[in-house]
Amino acid sequence: MSAGLRSGQVAEAAGVNIQTLRYYERRGLLAEPERSYGGHRLYGEDAVTALRVIKAAQRLGFTLQEVAELLEAGRHRHGRPVPGLQDRAAAKLAEVDAKIADLTTIRTTLAAAVEAGCDDLTVCASSTCCPIPFTDLAEENRHAGPCC
Repeated sequence: MSAGLRSGQVAEAAGVNIQTLRYYERRGLLAEPERSYGGHRLYGEDAVTALRVIKAAQRLGFTLQEVAELLEAGRHRHGRPVPGLQDRAAAKLAEVDAKIADLTTIRTTLAAAVEAGCDDLTVCASSTCCPIPFTDLAEENRHAGPCC
């Protein structure tokens, strides 16, 4: 039986908790580790790297399912570039750009609501000068003072 890292050591080195480690095993993101004679899981250093890759991909916005697909493609590449990684990264970038556009719209609307003095959603809903989307946002005549 070769020496390896125990669950707690791998989790700590990768910056995750043990439950996350086991969950990724169940999902097939990590290979099932060897076992010691006493039944303890023994991982190689590659498990730490795999966990770091998974967490980095999640921070970039990939779902665990997408990460699993990328890892599976990588396992079968045999030294060749992973087909589809560029396409997946480009699609994720488009998603991020769309979210940024949505958040920019939300931020602009909220800033306008604060500037307009909106304080009551019910009152604002019936006000023509409220910038919150349930009113006619096309109207450009906003009052300088409190709106709602």
